[in-house]
Amino acid sequence: MEIVKQIHLQELITSFANKDVYIHLETTNGSYASHFNEGFFNVGAFIRNVVVKFELGKVTGESPHRIGLKLPSGWIYAQGITHYKLDEHGRLLMAGLDPEGKLAVALEISETPFTY
Repeated sequence: MEIVKQIHLQELITSFANKDVYIHLETTNGSYASHFNEGFFNVGAFIRNVVVKFELGKVTGESPHRIGLKLPSGWIYAQGITHYKLDEHGRLLMAGLDPEGKLAVALEISETPFTY
C-alpha cells in the first residue's frame, strides 16, 4: 500500500461511482485488546459484501483522510485513511494505519464479492 495521493485516490473512487459495488468496512482498536488490559474499552465495527450504488465519492481533509460515499438515502464514511492500493483484482483497498503500522480502519470497494 502507498500513502494517500488525494487526487489519484479521488480518481479511483470516482471510477466505482454509479455501479453496484461490494463494500468492506471495518474499524478496530486491536482484536482482544481488553484481554491485555482489563480497563481498556475495546470497540469495532464490521460490514462485508454489502452491495451499494454510490452517487458520489469524496476524499477530504489532510492526512489522515476522510472518505465519504454518498448513497441515495445517506452516507458511508471512513475517517482516518492513510494508505491505499488498487490490487491485481481491481479492488480498491484503503486503510488507516496507526503510528505503529497497525490497522485502525479499512474501507474497500470491489465490483466482485470479497472472498479472503
